[in-house]
Amino acid sequence: MFMVDRGLVGKGPQLIRDETDVAEGLAWLSVRDPRLSSLIEVAGPVPLRLVPAGFGGLAQIIVSQMVSKASAAAIWRRMGEQGATTAESFLAQPEAVRATFGLSRAKTATLLALAGAVADGSLDLDDLANVPQAEAYTRLVAMKGIGPWTAEVYLMFCLGHCDLFPAGDVALRIAVGQAFDFSQRPTVQQVSDLAAGWSPWRSVAARLFWAYYAVVIRRDASPTL
Repeated sequence: MFMVDRGLVGKGPQLIRDETDVAEGLAWLSVRDPRLSSLIEVAGPVPLRLVPAGFGGLAQIIVSQMVSKASAAAIWRRMGEQGATTAESFLAQPEAVRATFGLSRAKTATLLALAGAVADGSLDLDDLANVPQAEAYTRLVAMKGIGPWTAEVYLMFCLGHCDLFPAGDVALRIAVGQAFDFSQRPTVQQVSDLAAGWSPWRSVAARLFWAYYAVVIRRDASPTL
């Protein structure tokens, strides 16, 4: 669930741009919530994981949904081999060629709609870095096929917005439950409520919990980018 802590918005950086921002966020979080200090030690280095914004970045996130990292990488490689990683080039692909990428019908439809909106200018993905986080989120989820997780991950890893925590992400819910000794996997609402206390650095907190998950569960479940 997307949430904005009105009492703390604006007290962090406008955007996360480098490892210095991640380090600053971790330092702030360890003071704000001392329970996170031990997680920081266990998790080790917390990756920045920023990638270029635009159709390619968002398309790669869409491709990665609900499939393994290996499958997502294979699909993205096939798209790259056909040069179908820009809005215009994806639209230009014959249907028979798009069918070879390995995309589901739903993802193909989402990417076609996204490519059309980017190509005709009705959605300016680069400009989302210049508007408030809540507005950027609203513009993204207004697109058919783009849900909260996709929008939040794009804003976090392509644009560097600092105050998002994708509470619906299963790995994050598992990591939060493990870290705070929940008897069962916490609900999306429970995780959202916890994450509200980590504003305005929720995007760094999410990076921390993904890194913690990789160490404790021994599996990298962070978004494929």
